[in-house]
Amino acid sequence: MRTALALAVVAAMTCLVAVAQAGNFLQDAEMTWGDGRGKVVDGGRGLDLTLDRTSGSGFQSKAEYLFGKIDMQIKLVPGNSAGTVTTFYLSSQGSAHDEIDFEFLGNVTGEPYTLHTNVFAQGQGKREQQFRLWFDPTKAFHTYSIVWNPQHVIFAVDGTPIRDFKNHEARGVSFPKNQPMRLYASLWNADDWATQGGRVKTDWSHAPFVASFRGFNADACVMSGGAQRCPAGTMDASGTGSSWWNQELSDMSYRRMRWVQRKFMIYNYCTDPKRVAEGLPAECKIRLRSK
Repeated sequence: MRTALALAVVAAMTCLVAVAQAGNFLQDAEMTWGDGRGKVVDGGRGLDLTLDRTSGSGFQSKAEYLFGKIDMQIKLVPGNSAGTVTTFYLSSQGSAHDEIDFEFLGNVTGEPYTLHTNVFAQGQGKREQQFRLWFDPTKAFHTYSIVWNPQHVIFAVDGTPIRDFKNHEARGVSFPKNQPMRLYASLWNADDWATQGGRVKTDWSHAPFVASFRGFNADACVMSGGAQRCPAGTMDASGTGSSWWNQELSDMSYRRMRWVQRKFMIYNYCTDPKRVAEGLPAECKIRLRSK
């Protein structure tokens, strides 16, 4: 009870909460697969993705972005969601692609979802961090945000930062900063690995499964015709600009993130014994030295 109350206070206070007009899925997104299983609803204010035994579904943004703050409100598949994966991510194309991932791994009724995050840069990923959520993500819409600027990739849930992947290129760590990315979202079957390592399979008697999206907002620099168009005021002549362009975690936001990580993180690639034995990635060593 105290944990839930404390996080409610954190979410209410955090400076990462966005107050912006939501986009319209009819104007800003397009279905990419699913043969009619994805449907725009409520006059473009929402979009529902459906998964059945035959297929899942997915959509993408019409625009490509090179830095920005992307928000999406999502209500996940309720009940027995074992085997299902709902995704919300940014990605470029090609074998050396960049990618910033939110993935929600379903579970049996009464057991919590796993929130899986990852960052790819120049085709290199394996930077997974996983969390439990401090609320039931199937009962109401919650806001999941990616802040992507030249120095940080910040993941946030209801305005509370949960992860900060920093630009350490000067120390040999790749960072996603040169490739425009689209927003993608999908609902699909991954029962070979998604729930308890693939031991629990999708129960198709509960199909169709539905994940709902709304509140898509992209305060971002859009790539068009090879040129980058940023919202007015993003950067001025002195190099300062909008909150997301220069955003980094304040001392208070950092403490909130670390509190979430201590309480709710269930996997961190930097502390995985197998990864440690193989040799820690450079960014993990940097973080250890800076503690």
